[in-house]
Amino acid sequence: MRKLCSLLLLVLFNQVVLAQNAVKLQDCESRFLKNNLFLLASQYNIDASKALTIQARIWDNPTITAELNAYNPERNQYFDIGKEGQKAFGIEQLIYLGGKKRNEIKLAQTNEKLAELQFNDLLRNLKLQLRKSFFTVYYNTKSLETTDRQLVHIEDLVNSYSIQAQKGNVPLRDVVRLQSLFLNFKNERMEVVNSNIEEQANLKLLLNTTENVVPDVSGDDFNKYTKTIPFDLKSFETDAIANRPDYLAKQKDIEANELNVKWQKSLSIPDITLGANYDQRSGAFNKEANLTIGIPLPLWNKNKGNIKYAQTILEQSKIEKQNFDLQLQTEITSAWNKWDESRKNYIVIKPTVNSDFEAVYNGILTNFQKRNISLLEFTDFMESYNQAAIQVNELKKKVVLSGEELNSTINKDLF
Repeated sequence: MRKLCSLLLLVLFNQVVLAQNAVKLQDCESRFLKNNLFLLASQYNIDASKALTIQARIWDNPTITAELNAYNPERNQYFDIGKEGQKAFGIEQLIYLGGKKRNEIKLAQTNEKLAELQFNDLLRNLKLQLRKSFFTVYYNTKSLETTDRQLVHIEDLVNSYSIQAQKGNVPLRDVVRLQSLFLNFKNERMEVVNSNIEEQANLKLLLNTTENVVPDVSGDDFNKYTKTIPFDLKSFETDAIANRPDYLAKQKDIEANELNVKWQKSLSIPDITLGANYDQRSGAFNKEANLTIGIPLPLWNKNKGNIKYAQTILEQSKIEKQNFDLQLQTEITSAWNKWDESRKNYIVIKPTVNSDFEAVYNGILTNFQKRNISLLEFTDFMESYNQAAIQVNELKKKVVLSGEELNSTINKDLF
C-alpha cells in the first residue's frame, strides 16, 4: 500500500510539473515562426532573388580605351605623347535593343515572387508538421496517463499476489495472469512512448529547442474539429486556388516561362554599341573627334536553341499546371472524406466515452478490491478498458490530424 501511494504521488507530481510547462498551440506557432531554422534559411532565397532583380536593372558599364605612343621612329623618342606626339582616347556604351533589359527585369521580378511563394509553401508544410506533432504528442500522452494509472494498480497487485502465492493463499496461475497483463500493458506503452519520442524530436527541431514540449489542448480546442462542415468542392477549390502557395507558384512559373521566351527572343536582336573617340595625330585630321557605332551581324547565332528550349519549358509548365488542377480536386476530396469519416466515428462513441467509462472503471476496481468479482473478470476488464481508452484517444487524434490536413489542403483554417 505504501508503494502504491508513492507511485500515485509520483504520477500526480509529474502531472503538476507538466501542467506548469504546458504550452498552447498558438504559443508553439509563435516560437516556430521566430526560431525555425528551415524558415530562416529559406528567407535567404527571397533576399537572393531581390538581389538578382537589383542586378537586372543595372546596365553594362561603359568601356574606355586609350592608345598612347610607345616609340616614334622619326624623332627616335619613346612614349612621344606630348603636343607633337600621338595619343587617342575612346569611350563606348552598349545600348540594348528589342526590350532585352525590360524583359530581364520582369523575369527577375517574377522569380522574386516565385521565391516568396515557395517560402510560403514551405511555411504551410512545416506548419502542418508542427500541428500534427503537437496533437500527436498530446493524445499519446493522454494514452500513457491511462496506461500508467493502470500499471500502478496492476504492479501493486502483482507484488501482493506474489507474496500470497508464496504463502499458498492464492494459486500461482493468478500471479502469472497478472504478470502477463502487466507485460502486455508495458509493451503497449512502449509503442506509444516510441511514437512520442519521434514526434517530440520533430517538435524540438521545428521550434529549434532542446526542451521537451508539453502540449495543452482544451475541450474547446478539440470540439471545433467535430463541427459539421458540408462538402462543397467548388468552394473548397476556389479557396485553395486563392490561398495555396504551391498552386499560385504553378501559375507564376508559367508567367516566368512566358517572360523567358520573350527575353530569349529579344536576345536574338542585335544590340548597338555607341561611342566617341579623340585622336591627336593619326586620323585624317589633327585633334580628331569622332562618333562610333557598332552592331553585330545576325548571320549565324540567332539564339534559336535557347528560344526553342524556353518554349518547350513553357509548354511543360502548362501541362504540369493542368495536372495540378486535377490533383488539387483529388486532394481536397480525399482530405475532406478522411476528416468526415474520423468525425463520424468519434461522434458515435462520444456519449459513452464521456459518461460511462470512468464510472465503470472505478466501479470494477472497487468491486475487485472488495472481492466481489474474480481476478479473471478484473483482468479481462482491465485489458478491454485500456484498449478502449487508447482507441478513444486514437479517434480524437485522427479527428484533429485529419482536420489539420484539410486545413492545409485548402490553406485556410476551417476549424
